[in-house]
This record gives sequence, structure tokens and C-alpha cells, in this order.
Amino acid sequence: MKAKKPLSPTRLLAIGFAVVILGGALLLCLPFATREGMEINFWEALFTATSATCVTGLVVVDTYLQFTLFGQFVIMCLIQIGGLGFVAVITAFVMVTGKRIGLQERAYLMESVSATQLGGVVKLLRFTLAFTFAVEGIGALLLMIRFCPQLGLGRGIWYGIFHSVSAFCNAGFDLMGFQGPYNSLVEYRADPLVNLVIMGLIILGGVGFVVWKDVATHHYHFRRYTLHAKVVLVMTAVLLVGGTIGFLIVERNHTLAGMSAGERLLAASFEAVTPRTAGFNTTDLNELSEAGAILTVLLMMVGAAPGSTGGGMKVTTVAVILMAVISGIRQREDINIFHRRLGGDQMRRAFVSGSLYLLLASGGIFLILSLQDISIRDVILEVFSALSTVGLSTGITRELNLISRLVLIILMYSGRVGGLAVLAAVAARRTPKVKNPEGKIIIG
Repeated sequence: MKAKKPLSPTRLLAIGFAVVILGGALLLCLPFATREGMEINFWEALFTATSATCVTGLVVVDTYLQFTLFGQFVIMCLIQIGGLGFVAVITAFVMVTGKRIGLQERAYLMESVSATQLGGVVKLLRFTLAFTFAVEGIGALLLMIRFCPQLGLGRGIWYGIFHSVSAFCNAGFDLMGFQGPYNSLVEYRADPLVNLVIMGLIILGGVGFVVWKDVATHHYHFRRYTLHAKVVLVMTAVLLVGGTIGFLIVERNHTLAGMSAGERLLAASFEAVTPRTAGFNTTDLNELSEAGAILTVLLMMVGAAPGSTGGGMKVTTVAVILMAVISGIRQREDINIFHRRLGGDQMRRAFVSGSLYLLLASGGIFLILSLQDISIRDVILEVFSALSTVGLSTGITRELNLISRLVLIILMYSGRVGGLAVLAAVAARRTPKVKNPEGKIIIG
């Protein structure tokens, strides 16, 4: 009898996330997960569980008004599992029992945490767990400074923990429904403490564990960082500064109108940080200018770094595509970044990943527009928000019919697991035995 081949890491990743989502949906359907008289059906629970596990933040029901403390705790656990990766969470439990992590498990873990090599992957997991809980703990304590005086000790502690986990994992779920349904952090728009802590958590989670491990190893010696870390850090800085300046310019007469100089800078900075896969908002997206909406979508597309808690096309993918375009314009054969030449396989992967992302987004926009009569602007924002696991919305999520919501579920799942991983999970890899003769077509 032939031995059964183990699941490939990408296939296990895709199946594992689906199992976690289904389990979360069933837990949210339990009577004590929702408030009295606020029961939800399976499809609403599935959407919520998908959004939480895929660290998105799109909701069809208000998290505070709909769910009990148990339901909120389930959502937070799904966010944490989704942010770290379910393989990393399972491996962590195995490590606690003292069992040895085998070669196959290390391969699964390598795929889950986006490590570049098999060696040292368990050390990377230990660093990831320590870094995650340390940052989330500090973030929770800082948020408690604001929430405890406002909400009382017990509730303030819970709000600090929940929002710290949600922000670090770039999820965007909030419990601010007591201030108004689907209110997010609008009431804290001018609060420096809440804004800066949430932004800091989002950025720390979005840069990626591999990068922070590199920074911890080499401290502030930028030249010693890996090429990956250099690209991620530079792209992140450019997007944060460029995004803030962009919003200050295009939103001065819209969402930033009537604010003081300090409030404008704070709100513009938040608007630049949150579209890169977080989902919190301190301003009403319906008030965004057309230019502001375009800038938001562009930031959603770029997203965070590989191996982080965020989604999107990924900053490294965009960097490689941009450098390939620049090299093409200059008629250079090689693509060089920070005095390092990129291999052809990396270029192909970047272009395939970027193209697949745009195809999924285009398909999602077309399907929803063909199913419902909704503003194309709102649909574009919604689709890119789902695919990039952002969670920002103009409020149309709860107005969508079941099929449109299923489209968003597929987009959120693909955005978190990765389009390439989803394809690898459903399609067997075949290497052709015969190569066809080379041909040429006219380009451009």
C-alpha cells in the first residue's frame, strides 16, 4: 500500500483557516453568545467569524450591541488566531506540552509565519509569541488609562484588551456600539492617547514578525538588515508619510474641515495608517472626497508586509513590481534593490500575486454591481476593503444580500490565506514533461 502523502503547507493553511472559521461561526450561533432577543442566523455568524479570523473588521451586526461577553471573547480569540496563524497557535500549544516539533510540522510553521528558511523557524515562533503578547499587553495597559475612568474598572480592562488585540492584529473590530451603532473610534477623533496607541499597534502588527526579529537581532544597524526588512521598513515609512501628506491635502475641505492644526494632523495620520489593513476609523468614510476615496483604495491595495497580521497586495510585492517597471523603462535586464539583484522567480511571483489580486477585486466588484443597485464608489471601497482584509466601509455591508455577502466572505478568505495559497489548495501542481517551441508576440 502506498503511504498517504501529507498535506502540503499551503493546502493545510487553506483548510485550517476554513475549519477555524466554521468552528467560530458555530460558537457565535450559540444562544449565550448573543444578547437576549438578538439571535443571529448562521450566515451572519459565518460572515462575522470570517471577518474576525481573516482579521478584516467588516460587520453585518454591531459587535457590542449584538454579542454578549462570551460572543465578544470568541471574536477576540478568532482575531488572535487569525493574526498569528492557526498553525503557529497549535505549534505553540505543542511546545508547551514539551513535545518535539518534527520536520513536517516545521514546514507547516514556515508557511504559516512566512519564514524564508526552515532553520530557526521555531525560534522565530517563540519571538513572534513573545513580541505579540508583550506589545498587546502594553497596548492594553495604555488604553486602560483612557477606558477605565470612562467605563469603570472591569469594563475598562476588557475594552483595553479587546481593542489592543484587534488593533495589533489589524482587525478593526470595536466595542463602541454603546456610543452609537457601527461608531468605531469616531468619538475619540481628537484623543491623542487612543489615536497614537491604536496607530502604533497597527503599524507594529503590519510590519511583520520576520522584520522585527531582524531589527531585534541587529538593533539599529540598517545596513545589516536583510533585504526583506529594508524594503518593508522603507516602504512602510514612505506610505505613512506620503499617505498623511496626501490626506492633509485632499481632505482639508472634507473630513478634516473645521479641525485645529493638531487635530488635522492626528486625523490625517490615522486615515493614512488604518487603510493599510486595520479597519478602525475616526472619520466618516461617507464624507471622504473622491480623491480621498482613491487614496484610501490605493493604500488598501498596497496593504501590509508578508508574515504580518495585515493583508493587501503586500508592500514587497508592490516594491518588486515598481522596480521591475523602472528597470523596464531604463531597459535594464536585472532588478536591483539596495544593491541586491532579484531572481526571476521572485519577479514572476510578484506579478502573478499582483495580477491575481486585481482579478479577484475586479470579479468581486462586477458580481456585486450585477447583483445589487449600489453606488460603484461604495462597492469599490467595500471589495478592496474585504480583499485587503481592511474592514473600512461606507455602511453598505449590512445592506448586501446573501450572495453579495458570500462574495465578500470569499474575498476576505482569499485575502488572508493568499490567492496563491487558495489556488495551490485546489489545484495539483503539474510539471510539463515536454516544452513547446518558443514564440514571440508584439507587446505594447
